[in-house]
Amino acid sequence: MVVPSLLWLEAPSTPRPLIGRQVLEAGLADRASPRLQRDFKRGIGAGEVGAAEGLPLTAEQAGSLLVRRLWQALPADLEPLRLVLTAPIDTYRAYRPWLQALGRDLGVAELALVDEPTAAALGAGLPPGSTVLVVDLGGGTIDLSLVRIQGGEGRAAPIAQLLRFAGRTLEQSGQALRCAEVLGKAGLALGGRDIDRWIAAELLSADRADREPSASLLAAAERLKCQLSSQEEARTIWDPSDAAPRDLQLTRSRLETLLEQRGLIQELDGLLEQVLAAARRTGLALSDITAVLPVGGCSRMPWVRRWLERRCPSVPIRGEHPVEAVAIGALALTPGVRLRDVLSHGVSLRCWDRRSACHHWHPLFVAGQCWPTQQPLDLVLACSQADQPAMELMLGEPLAEARAEVVFSGGLPLLRQRSAGQAGVRPWSSQPEPIPLDPPGQPGQDRLQLAFRISSDGDLEVTIRDLLTGGDPATRRLGPVR
Repeated sequence: MVVPSLLWLEAPSTPRPLIGRQVLEAGLADRASPRLQRDFKRGIGAGEVGAAEGLPLTAEQAGSLLVRRLWQALPADLEPLRLVLTAPIDTYRAYRPWLQALGRDLGVAELALVDEPTAAALGAGLPPGSTVLVVDLGGGTIDLSLVRIQGGEGRAAPIAQLLRFAGRTLEQSGQALRCAEVLGKAGLALGGRDIDRWIAAELLSADRADREPSASLLAAAERLKCQLSSQEEARTIWDPSDAAPRDLQLTRSRLETLLEQRGLIQELDGLLEQVLAAARRTGLALSDITAVLPVGGCSRMPWVRRWLERRCPSVPIRGEHPVEAVAIGALALTPGVRLRDVLSHGVSLRCWDRRSACHHWHPLFVAGQCWPTQQPLDLVLACSQADQPAMELMLGEPLAEARAEVVFSGGLPLLRQRSAGQAGVRPWSSQPEPIPLDPPGQPGQDRLQLAFRISSDGDLEVTIRDLLTGGDPATRRLGPVR
């Protein structure tokens, strides 16, 4: 789950502050109020009084409040044993005392800290020792960092720094810091929220263009921007408080034209040139960079990728996990942590039912199930024909059947999907080879024991044991199911 770094501070009549998405859902994320605190992560350890002048909390106080509220919101039956945080590379050392104090307050047994460029690079699958251009396009800032990840060529690989272990603070630990080496860095106080404002101004009629966009309009602009990351046209409903609801539309080409008119491409070019100039002073050329790594929500925009392809034509772009890369890498770098994901699609096996004399689909794994699997799923299959020479494995992906019903929300008709009946199954386009039987099988004879599992790479694997011959089990890869 992605939780924005937002706080709406409590008033005397409010027992608790709003945090994260609660602030967005309340329409408070763009209020000009001292009760709103955001963008405080980079202020931790930077010696600032607050994220901005006049704010009631320092960056450290705001960060601690956010983490404590998240901790309190965890389910009662879930007791975390370790807290892993990432820190900007330029304030990494200053994060340590803040995190140690926070860990004592929470009572967590183990604390670990990882710098963000290393976490992002390793989360994207880049090896230790890589030189990476990290392009971070967040909600409030754009940051470009050229970093060299520790490790490689016989040197120790990076590892999370343990600050607390088994309930003991490791302040005097001799563990060496293994942070990324910064070769060049440049940033700009402009980000996704500014793009939302540009979109809002573009959508307003001429008679309203000089007015400050409302929180509801900014939220609508953000929805359009997010849709255009994966489609050419976007639509949403804007429900202003002082007028009738409006249907807003925006095309990707119009958005990209707007970004260029606002001068974003010139700003990005300037930041990139600053970073590359710093790299050249260390003897590093563009062709020496291992990969470009776009991270942050705005990096999903195709316009950003095309800009990177034009400016860095000889460098591979790794953008598989633009939002999750930092978290994935941080967990992978932490000793004793095993990262598990959930399936987006299920998988079923077609089986013959002797009683009904027809085939049916037997579910092996369902969408939302964790992988890699900890225990295999065992099935025993019998033959259905006399002298059967092989056993066929037909696999398919369950389809979610749904019906649409009309519901009204705020006076507006909305379509809501609800399940309807048993879901169908779409067979895989490429099926595994049949399993030969030697000697041939006979009807009703339990012949094969199959142990299905999902590997750490997200592949469906099966270990096959012939119950008749008792030979050594054999393992097959059947295909990806992530």
